[in-house]
Amino acid sequence: MKQKIPCFCENAFSVDVPDEIDLDARPEYINEIMDGTFMNFICPSCGKKHKPEFPITINWPERKLRIEALPELERGEFYRRRKKAGKKSEPKEPPPLETVIGYPELADRIAVIRDGLEPAAVEALKYYLLVKAEESLKDEDREISIWYQGKTDSLEFHIHGIREGEVAVMRIPLALYEKTLDDYKKRPRGEIFASLRTGSYLSVQNMLRPEILK
Repeated sequence: MKQKIPCFCENAFSVDVPDEIDLDARPEYINEIMDGTFMNFICPSCGKKHKPEFPITINWPERKLRIEALPELERGEFYRRRKKAGKKSEPKEPPPLETVIGYPELADRIAVIRDGLEPAAVEALKYYLLVKAEESLKDEDREISIWYQGKTDSLEFHIHGIREGEVAVMRIPLALYEKTLDDYKKRPRGEIFASLRTGSYLSVQNMLRPEILK
């Protein structure tokens, strides 16, 4: 699909953006998503790099994954649509088409699936870490974000916003992940796990969104 990108040099240029990509057929996209070069475009007039976000569906048949990635600018509209539709019973099983909002969250989810982890358990761990991070801030009003980075003998998370210009690195023992995963398998509709999901959207952001969007 053709999309137009406006540039600060007052030039607007068209780019081809696929509606859907298959990571089995095009594995090079995995690295691009992970390193932030996915859907980067250069203005032919001034050479400025643009990193727009367009709606796109990501298929990863090998991992039984199908994701719709929505632009961060559509976050509010996503919640308003859910609110307008009314409170309906959520499916007992995760929907076949998962949602992520923003390309950073897409990279996060791809990393989680790449490492063979359960997204619900990872999002729950993010919530616990954010609660502890906010306690350390006391009365400071800061916007904090947390991202999964990878797995070795532990799970590594990066927390942004605790201190200006710094990134806090947190490592969670695999045993704690396994315990959280076990809790999820036993009680997938438990309070924490249910709060992490809004329809097809599973994310710690569901617990952090402003009251007006709830």
